[in-house]
Amino acid sequence: MEADKDHMHFLISYDTTDRVCDIVKIVKQETTYYLWQKYGSFLSKQYWKKRIFWSDGYFACSIGEVSSATIQKYIESQG
Repeated sequence: MEADKDHMHFLISYDTTDRVCDIVKIVKQETTYYLWQKYGSFLSKQYWKKRIFWSDGYFACSIGEVSSATIQKYIESQG
């Protein structure tokens, strides 16, 4: 995982029977819940209307014939 100013890169391995949209939904839900549990008093000053961190959209792609090490190096060089 690597964070930039306005987006994050994740390199994950998942079962091919899982839908990418479901994985993204779970990641967004779980991280939002965790962050509010841990940093709620700080976050309530910044996010006083809604407890939303993530935008509605996402971009996902498969790595195909490229090695995961190559993709990992690319992700680490971002931001």
